[in-house]
Amino acid sequence: MRPAGTFRSSRLVTAVVVAVLGGTGYAAPASAHLAAQQDPVGVTTMSAGRLGATLAALLGLAGSVVGALALGRRGVGRRGAVLALTAGVAGMALGGLVVATSDSGVGTGNGRGGGYLALVVGLLSAGLGALALARARRVG
Repeated sequence: MRPAGTFRSSRLVTAVVVAVLGGTGYAAPASAHLAAQQDPVGVTTMSAGRLGATLAALLGLAGSVVGALALGRRGVGRRGAVLALTAGVAGMALGGLVVATSDSGVGTGNGRGGGYLALVVGLLSAGLGALALARARRVG
């Protein structure tokens, strides 16, 4: 028998994962199209790779903040721990997609540097979420 809030939490996690990873289906073809171009990208140009890497890094950063709050138990609790864990995994997946689809090195405008940053921040978020979830299970 499951606790009362478990079904709602799993719906929330599923909705977040589908929303984030479902949007990456549009980023992959766009980044593949940009990979075929040979024109240099300007400093202020927002390419698909840069946009994907920025989204992944912000997702991981938000998960890290929620994970830290859940770890400190400031009213966030188990739901915040699951959210941080989910945001971290989604940020790592999107950052990995950006790194895998970029064809050049860091500094070329393909978002590879931001993708690496998203992988690190997503890993931090997932770690904080897992730690807070383990603590929430132990306590109650």
